[in-house]
Amino acid sequence: MKTLVLAEKPSVGREIARVLKCNDKKRGYIEGPRYIVTWALGHLLTLAEPHEYDQKYKEWRMDYLPMLPEKMKLKVIKQSSHQFQVVKKLMQRGDINELVIATDAGREGELVARWIMDKVRWQKAVKRLWISSQTDAAIREGFKNLKDGRDYKRLYDAAVCRAEADWLIGLNVTRALTCKHNAQLNAGRVQTPTLAMIVHREKEIEQFVPRDYWTIRASFGEYFGDWRAKGGQSRIFEHSIAEAIQQRVQGQVGIISEVKTESRAEKPPLAYDLTELQRDANRILNFSAQRTLSVLQRLYEEHKIVTYPRTDSRYITADIVPTLPVRLKAMGTGPYAELVKPLLARKLIPGKLFVDNSKVTDHHAIIPTEEALNLNKLGAEEKKLYNLIARRFLAVLYPPYRYEQTTIITEVNGENFISRGKVEIDKGWRTVSSVAKEKDDREKEVLPEQVLRRRQKSEKKKVQSCKLNRSKTKPPARFTEATLLTAMENPGKFIEDEELRESMKGSGLGTPATRAEIIEKLLNTYYIERNGKSLLPTSKGKQLVELAPKILRSPELTAEWERRLSDISRGKGRKADFIAGIRTNTVEMVKAIREDAAVFKADNISKTKCPVCGKPMLLVNGKRGKTLVCSDPGCGHRQPEKQNDNDIFRKGKNSSRANQRLIKQYADQDDIGQNLGEIMKAAMEKKKK
Repeated sequence: MKTLVLAEKPSVGREIARVLKCNDKKRGYIEGPRYIVTWALGHLLTLAEPHEYDQKYKEWRMDYLPMLPEKMKLKVIKQSSHQFQVVKKLMQRGDINELVIATDAGREGELVARWIMDKVRWQKAVKRLWISSQTDAAIREGFKNLKDGRDYKRLYDAAVCRAEADWLIGLNVTRALTCKHNAQLNAGRVQTPTLAMIVHREKEIEQFVPRDYWTIRASFGEYFGDWRAKGGQSRIFEHSIAEAIQQRVQGQVGIISEVKTESRAEKPPLAYDLTELQRDANRILNFSAQRTLSVLQRLYEEHKIVTYPRTDSRYITADIVPTLPVRLKAMGTGPYAELVKPLLARKLIPGKLFVDNSKVTDHHAIIPTEEALNLNKLGAEEKKLYNLIARRFLAVLYPPYRYEQTTIITEVNGENFISRGKVEIDKGWRTVSSVAKEKDDREKEVLPEQVLRRRQKSEKKKVQSCKLNRSKTKPPARFTEATLLTAMENPGKFIEDEELRESMKGSGLGTPATRAEIIEKLLNTYYIERNGKSLLPTSKGKQLVELAPKILRSPELTAEWERRLSDISRGKGRKADFIAGIRTNTVEMVKAIREDAAVFKADNISKTKCPVCGKPMLLVNGKRGKTLVCSDPGCGHRQPEKQNDNDIFRKGKNSSRANQRLIKQYADQDDIGQNLGEIMKAAMEKKKK
């Protein structure tokens, strides 16, 4: 008897087959003496389309909503049906007595495998390969310690709940909005509240009225001091008050009222989880969240030099600690060779800042693997991203950054001027990494550092000069992908109810694995656009937030859903209760859209007519410049704003049929149209040849 191993992708399947000594390559699988390794192509199954429950749903009508199938059906994805048939036949073989799920070790990976099992009606034994890296050693160790498949049933339940919730809410709300406003408007469980945060921030910026304020700096010859009120406030919003303080201290003799010198230790930052890595990659490397995930996936799957990417933990478990020296040796080349040496020269005893079993759920933090690093095999993007991961890993193992901080308060006629200086004692982890934290908009102004020699309390100092600096208050910054990821991870500040806001700590919009996809979806559907690093809502995006049901706009409900999904995966919640609540929410949302009196108005209608259906086209900002998109949701034709005649052909699904319609349309028009029709015919013939 043999064991069937199901991987998520062909590349991973081939690596597992090699390690398991399976050498007989067949179409869609590789067979060995003991194991047969096959694979999915991502998802092989998906939830059925509405019309597959009832043919009437082929027509988008408000009267038919909400769509609430009693039981959700699965269907084989047409494009990958050949591979499903391969897996199905293998599962039905008489010499197979056990299945090892070797898909990605996470919620979505569990769904990939178990949907196939459900469709094929798999009844035999199930084991789970649960590993955090793709190295040969990790695969071998994983197969020595296979888990009982039943232990991951709750993870599957959570994944099914997520998929069904997205179907019920996404499809019903999208159809309701589109039918009501006769415009291509789509909404979703995570997408819409994320968009709402961007729109809300833009409103804050638009409504912001700048105010003048003044700060005061006094020079005492050998050092300077910045004015602070008793509460620590540095800004003065009345010019007359600022002038009065200036006149009161100008040329006067002050006294040093306080000298405080403290030894401080700054702990290294935590190791990376996916969201934190995406934030830093956006800030430092200008990578989008999706680009970071793609590059990271290559480092994990192809090069095998980093651990599992889609993690929400920034800690490791105690069992990883003995492997740290091996990981350090493996990465100790090139720019990391000298940085690794001091760590290998002593016994590593990482503390709670890095090792905490209670803070690791499915996977630990992203760290280097035991695979030997070969920088020559990495592309430019891969080197840059690996450098962030490697230096963060080293930084966590380095000692704290130690310095001595001196603060002097000089009092002049009742006004306090504060000076701050710093002397480094031990660079510690900053030897490895100097990545600064992103400044919070709400953060207080930090006192500038200066060189301060030792001073005595009660020492008298004359004010050499006193200057007023005029500034203006600034609106909150627009979201970048980095700051939006932070907001999605911690949406509490957007939740008005204080008790609920507190309870939502640790929940967020989406998961580390899906947030990049949500941002890309908002960009691709023209609800937001990039302006440099900033993300701005479009007119369509602003209107959608007003038209979407109120409960769907707030991150409150979505974050609550995400928390409940997490509870289900841990056995603390019931699948049936969650889906029942989603169905109730769906009914409420469709009703709210049906009764809403608001109107959608496209303000980006161009003068160009769609060459496929003749309806007006909308001008939108695409990835590659201005793009024209048909205003009819049923058509979907799009083209560059400016193009050659040959570029007018549609590509992809239904392209041939659409192109034939184009030829007929142009050929039936006047002489100019006939000429264009001939050009298009000739171009198509050329393409065929």
